[in-house]
Amino acid sequence: MSLTEGLVVYVIIWWLLLFMVLPWGVRRVDPDELLPGEDPGSPAQARMLLKLGVTTVLATVLFGVYFWVAQSGLISFRPSP
Repeated sequence: MSLTEGLVVYVIIWWLLLFMVLPWGVRRVDPDELLPGEDPGSPAQARMLLKLGVTTVLATVLFGVYFWVAQSGLISFRPSP
């Protein structure tokens, strides 16, 4: 596996996980606490740094599993001749 291939796979895994992690723990702002111009569907606390950290850790673990499987030959990702 080349560096470029590994980087592309990692980025794809990271983005997919980010979109899976984003909805975790989201609660809407109470209508009484809305500021002028604020959307009623906006989250009360987005906690983006936590979500980015969780995404990075999970993506690194999943990429490690992918790398191990690809390098061990358990599953071949190359076409057979």
